[in-house]
Amino acid sequence: MKILLAFLLIPLLIIPAFAESQVLPTEKGTLDVKLSHDPIEPNVETKINIDFLNPQTQKVQEHIDYTISVSKDGERVFGPIPLTHTSVGSVKIPIEFNLGEGVYTMDFEIEGILFQPIPKETVSFDIMVGEAHAQPIKDVPPEENGGCLIATAAFGSELAPQVQQLRELRDNTVLTTESGTMFMSGFNQLYYSFSPSISDFERENHVFKEIVKVGLTPMLSSLSLLNHVNIDSEEEMLGYGISIIMLNVGMYIGIPLLGILKLYQFRKN
Repeated sequence: MKILLAFLLIPLLIIPAFAESQVLPTEKGTLDVKLSHDPIEPNVETKINIDFLNPQTQKVQEHIDYTISVSKDGERVFGPIPLTHTSVGSVKIPIEFNLGEGVYTMDFEIEGILFQPIPKETVSFDIMVGEAHAQPIKDVPPEENGGCLIATAAFGSELAPQVQQLRELRDNTVLTTESGTMFMSGFNQLYYSFSPSISDFERENHVFKEIVKVGLTPMLSSLSLLNHVNIDSEEEMLGYGISIIMLNVGMYIGIPLLGILKLYQFRKN
């Protein structure tokens, strides 16, 4: 089921993600924190890119005070650094993960935004080092992750009808079956590895944003069909899922290929 439904991601996979990336909210949701880095090997200094994001706009939030510490199995390998201020809202920190392969925990304590002080909030990330980086450690429930980042950036707001449509489809349809829940678990691992980079580029490039918006529209239209059917079993989810997949394959692959073929025949004649 996951393999079949993954074909729905074809329109979003045009731009590859070269770095691993995670986005998580602070404990009260005041900020989102984005980590990105290349695959990490033990005992090799790696630069960790950190962006503090406004959760409403998904833009970098300026003037943040923060501390960071990194540990593995309770043993500290980095920090905690003194309370540090970033005026631009983005930092790069070199860290050497020197306790071998496995899962490291990066803990943040984040304090006020200049002129709009906020109380201290925390957020923690699991960072996989070595071969363990390819092994999922835990599933992140959809409602606890960064949301529909690409659609939010394309349509301008988490409250946009198109974004709410995706959220309602996920919560009210896909997650009502075991196969749908399994798919969302695998989907989240993939989606949040590249979506922050794409959503950032959307906000920086208006033309690209409009291209993504146009590209998403047919898929949103096809997915809206699921709002008009009752899915009460795994078989129905599988059946409707395959139908939606074939429809999207036809729209995003079949029609362009047919157009290219017709153009080739026209030029040949």
